[in-house]
Amino acid sequence: MKALVQRVYGPPDSLNWEDVPDPVPGAGEVLVRVHATSVNPYDWHFLRGEPRVARLMTGGFGLRRPPAGVLGCDLAGRVETAGTRFAPGDDVYALLPRGAHAEYVCVPEDLLAPMPANLTHEQAATMPMAGVTALLSLRGVAPGQRVLVNGASGGVGTFAVQLAKALGAHVDAVCGAAGADLVRSLGAAHVVDYRTEDFTRSGRRYDLVLDIAGGRSVFACRRVLERGGTFVAVGGPAGRWLQPAGHVFAALASGPFARRRVVLADAVACPDKQAVLGELAAFAESGALTPVIDRTYPFDDLRAAFTYQEAGHTRGKVSVVAR
Repeated sequence: MKALVQRVYGPPDSLNWEDVPDPVPGAGEVLVRVHATSVNPYDWHFLRGEPRVARLMTGGFGLRRPPAGVLGCDLAGRVETAGTRFAPGDDVYALLPRGAHAEYVCVPEDLLAPMPANLTHEQAATMPMAGVTALLSLRGVAPGQRVLVNGASGGVGTFAVQLAKALGAHVDAVCGAAGADLVRSLGAAHVVDYRTEDFTRSGRRYDLVLDIAGGRSVFACRRVLERGGTFVAVGGPAGRWLQPAGHVFAALASGPFARRRVVLADAVACPDKQAVLGELAAFAESGALTPVIDRTYPFDDLRAAFTYQEAGHTRGKVSVVAR
């Protein structure tokens, strides 16, 4: 089969399409034909080996070079071999550690969930990483509460605005002017252009601030939180050596000294991805959640999808569809 293989850290052009052996399912796994995938910051951090501080940590980074393998955490496809929970022909989606940038992948059944019945593979493939991150970020949000999403026009942000609205919250959004109409259409009641206004000095107060974009310090963001409110750290501006890890670590370190909760939304560490994907599917099938797709690329142009997503101007998600 064909797979986009990483052997060195570098730009998208350092990835190579290679013929690799067909995967064989092990115990508890099924073989899935990949119909669509996506590209996330999670993927290009592994591609670049950045921030470089991550090379000193466990979790897949190598110090000088990556372990040879296939990137891609978002998967939507069709089951090829029978398992105990899934049968050939079942449409499924999953959040994987890696491996989806290939024609086939073996997936543990406890990572798979039935694909939302009303979505295409192209749409479903955009949901796992960004959708799971957004839903985990909003845990505990109650009807009538006020939620601010900083970085609302990107992948996680477009899911978060819709989910917060579906949970009954009043949603404000921070993004660039180009994404304002989009996030309003998704349910944001008030939109702040981060280029012309500092949302941390607006005087508005929120029960939960979801910080995807970074750009403001944790201490500044706490000014807009109600007493007992929650600051959720997802990411921040990318950097070569420390960021966005430094921004997230600073947020967590400030938690014990504040009267507001500071938490990290970590989809990768989620212990029950299958259940969360099931929740997302229910939101999608109810009509409350629709993936926003900025661009769709064919599989052969996966490297171009990396380049576009890494530029940081994506509104919604990038989808990559197999032939």
